Amino acid sequence: MAYIRKRGKTWYYTVDIGKDPVTGERRQETKGGFRTKRDAELAAAKVEAEVAAGTFVKETRATFEEYAELWLKTYRMSGHKPSSVRLREFQVRVLLRYFAKLPLPSISRKRYRETVLDLCSKMERKTVREIHGVARAIFRMAVQDGDLKTDPTEHVKIPTDSEETELPKYMEKEQLREFLRLAKHRGLPGDYPFFLLLAYTGMRIGEACALKWADVNRQERTISINGTLWNPNDISTQYEILPPKTKKSRRTIEVDPIVFAALDEWKAKQNEVKMLHRKTYHDGDFVFGRIDAAYGYPPKIRTMELRMDRLTQWMNLPCRLTPHSLRHTHVSLLAEAGVSLEAIMDRIGHSDGKVTRQVYLHVTKQMKSDAAQKFSALMSDVVKL
Repeated sequence: MAYIRKRGKTWYYTVDIGKDPVTGERRQETKGGFRTKRDAELAAAKVEAEVAAGTFVKETRATFEEYAELWLKTYRMSGHKPSSVRLREFQVRVLLRYFAKLPLPSISRKRYRETVLDLCSKMERKTVREIHGVARAIFRMAVQDGDLKTDPTEHVKIPTDSEETELPKYMEKEQLREFLRLAKHRGLPGDYPFFLLLAYTGMRIGEACALKWADVNRQERTISINGTLWNPNDISTQYEILPPKTKKSRRTIEVDPIVFAALDEWKAKQNEVKMLHRKTYHDGDFVFGRIDAAYGYPPKIRTMELRMDRLTQWMNLPCRLTPHSLRHTHVSLLAEAGVSLEAIMDRIGHSDGKVTRQVYLHVTKQMKSDAAQKFSALMSDVVKL
């Protein structure tokens, strides 16, 4: 039988919830804050019914901060890449701004939804969606461990952003021609072969920075993708070569002879620098090993982004493009050439790429429209009503 009492202006209940399975000691559940005695009695009756049915969960007193750290510890020990761990740590830090010292059971669905809306007003939807995924993982773990009755993130959806439906940015064929011409004649050493490779293979920038000469097979005219660059502190000498982003990302690509010609010229220049600075040259076999102060070290991703900005400033483009835009450009040109979506995704290392599919469908839809218009123009003299 529940014990109901009043403390100050609110009512409390205490209910027996059975014996501890380990110690055999009597356990009780106490909760207060009810405005009326009737409210406390109804809440107590619900707990007693759950105890009788064997569905009662004694919720944890741990704070969100404590449980988030437990989840992070588990995540770190699960063999994830350092880059993924750092990203999860950042996402947890964002959540701690809202929930750090709050007991886990006190975080209601309404409060969580308000948090999501606040994040949406400050961050991109994609970032909020990723943070939401981490929050769900933390609360689900608490539910699975029997420390929480309900998951407050359940049924909470991230509001869609109209900008998310916009087509990914890429270059048209003539724009790419102009860009590569600029890279060849006005680019810094290494710009032309680097950006030519991205445009002709759809390679990720991290994959290109990590590329080694051992991955280049001139005889077979192929390049193998075996790793991606990780340089979190943006310091040339502090890098790691991590496994490719996904299993599908580890692949071998057939490459145009134009790319190999550019790579051959680049390697000759690289060898000259290597001979001049043989004592300080970092011989990691990197295709785009630097030929400036940090001799031989792989190029920094941020540096190559800035180099692309330097080249595109001479172009009349409607928006800023990045090295990743060349990946989308490669997809669009393959689609225009009639290559199937499946073959494109295999080439660029996507198992299920939403963006790739979006670019492909846009290009092929336009091609179908152009075909219909051309047919209509051709038949205009044949059928006259």
